[in-house]
Amino acid sequence: MTDPDWSQYGLETQAIRAGQRRTGEQEHSDPIFPTSSYVFGSAAEAAAKFTGQIPGNIYSRFTNPTVRTFEERLAALEGGERCVAVASGMAAIATLGFGLLKAGDHVLCSRGVFGNTVLLFQNFFAKFGVATTFVDLADPAAWEAAIRPQTRLLFLETPSNPLTQVADIAQLADLAHRHGALLAVDNCFCTPALQRPLELGADFVIHSATKYLDGQGRCVGGAIVGQRELLDKEVYPFLRTGGAAMSPFNAWVFLKGLETLALRMRAHSENALGLAQWLEAQPWVQRVHYPGLPSHPQFDLVRRQQKAPGGIVSFELAGGQEQAWKLIDATRMLSITANLGDVKTTITHPATTTHGRLSLEERAAAGITDGLIRLAVGLENLKDIQDDVMRWRTA
Repeated sequence: MTDPDWSQYGLETQAIRAGQRRTGEQEHSDPIFPTSSYVFGSAAEAAAKFTGQIPGNIYSRFTNPTVRTFEERLAALEGGERCVAVASGMAAIATLGFGLLKAGDHVLCSRGVFGNTVLLFQNFFAKFGVATTFVDLADPAAWEAAIRPQTRLLFLETPSNPLTQVADIAQLADLAHRHGALLAVDNCFCTPALQRPLELGADFVIHSATKYLDGQGRCVGGAIVGQRELLDKEVYPFLRTGGAAMSPFNAWVFLKGLETLALRMRAHSENALGLAQWLEAQPWVQRVHYPGLPSHPQFDLVRRQQKAPGGIVSFELAGGQEQAWKLIDATRMLSITANLGDVKTTITHPATTTHGRLSLEERAAAGITDGLIRLAVGLENLKDIQDDVMRWRTA
């Protein structure tokens, strides 16, 4: 039986069924293939597979049936031709960069990206002669002014971490393509359930599968989705050689996570909106950053570009780190951890965790104040979340 054309099915169906091929055992659930290598029928078959003359499994560093099912399912969800799964979200960015970039190339990156992403471009790609300029995510004129003839890649997160700024993906895709560059969008906060950057003109979508794709904080993984030709020619060869492989077990966990992705993302967004509205009404909160609030500077763009605002809420307190830590330490239910995308609500202080390795000047440029707190809103009862955030006021 031939595989269905999954592009003709809805996202909820794709998330459950795309990519699965039953073995001779006729299993209903996706199987796990925990093997490092594969047996060939002959020396000639082995030679043909190693040289790419015929398709097939060779070695689980770069060919594994469970990982391939995850790749095909995520590609279907994002509307992409191909997906390359790797060991983590940071491995996805590194693999894309090492696959695409060479000495003398220039990268334009949004300023408000995850702290380790800044360090990867600034401290490591720079060693190999790749220059990076950081610009304000939501300022199209800044992107236009900073682009150079050597610019090969535009890279951004939207919404950003942790201030939830939003970029006009279609506008930046047009800018990149007019200058012969490529656009990569980290879609970690929205997932394809809420936003599909490839449909808006992006060339690549980056994922930390560790976050919402898993949804329960169990495994670490990453992925790159995009055009088959670019990924096969430029990116996949680096995975095959560099070895940042996703394990079959992690791929299987992510497959289970994808099955409930659409339901979870709607529920995360609903809870986060309720919490953001409540926080905005509190006199002890200076400012709330959430794409679903009319006070958000890109509120209208969010409604055009995303199906829902997502589950990340950040807010600022007067009193800096001392007050922020007091609120965090007073919680009893929320999980104090820098991870996000879990059914359990997590709370963190970005200035001393996710962005703590940046300099004071870099944090200031990115808008990361000492009084900023980030909540990745989970699926608990909303009033219970509110009560726990409020605990510091009554302790």
